[in-house]
Amino acid sequence: HFGSTMKIVDHPTIEDIFKATETGVTEFSVVPVENSTEGGVTGTLDRLCTTTLTACGEINLEIHHCLLGNATSPEEVRTIYAHTQSLGQCREWIEKHCSHAERIPVGSNADAAAKAAGEPGSAAIAGEIAADRYGLNTLARNIEDEPGNSTRFLVLSKRPTPPSGNDKTSLIVSAVNKPGALVELLVPLLRENVDMTRLESRPSKIGLWAYVFFIDIVGHQEEEHVEKALETLRAEAGLYKNLGSYPAAF
Repeated sequence: HFGSTMKIVDHPTIEDIFKATETGVTEFSVVPVENSTEGGVTGTLDRLCTTTLTACGEINLEIHHCLLGNATSPEEVRTIYAHTQSLGQCREWIEKHCSHAERIPVGSNADAAAKAAGEPGSAAIAGEIAADRYGLNTLARNIEDEPGNSTRFLVLSKRPTPPSGNDKTSLIVSAVNKPGALVELLVPLLRENVDMTRLESRPSKIGLWAYVFFIDIVGHQEEEHVEKALETLRAEAGLYKNLGSYPAAF
């Protein structure tokens, strides 16, 4: 996606990843959006509502988790640090092998590994590369509960992406408070034959029981039929935000 000369910069939290690109420290951000086991990554979804960055790509990765720590076996672990999503993806394994351990959610698995490295009896759920980076032992491999556990990432930048011929467009919308409002929002997509691949709701945080909807559609915003659908959707939605169009990963 980026070439061999691109420098990779780790950040401890999703918020830090967003800020690095928003302030020009990095050119791109890669943030997790949804997982095949645990669903949407809430921290990313909430931050997408406020960012000025544009989606310019997506990456789909099969995720394999390891238990990393200073101990020699999982039985010695008293505390497990991990991102909330990772704790959920490994819930059954933890219950079977480390039910005695306290589970503490943190901002990222990199942050988890850093904490585990400084605390005897602690462990982290992270990729095996973190073992070398933080001087930890690999206590167990492939501890995710579901085979084929995958996470979809969005690539964000300050620059829009031209059509590639195989694109997606991501939107955030809200419906006005009336019966059938959400259905009405989707009618322009049906009318222009635009395929919707994802619809997910999140509390809007601006009113009790008010929601925003994250929508992914097939096609680039510069394609005529997509552009027409989005024009109508923009006019009818209570809130409309186009996160950008980008080459589809699958």
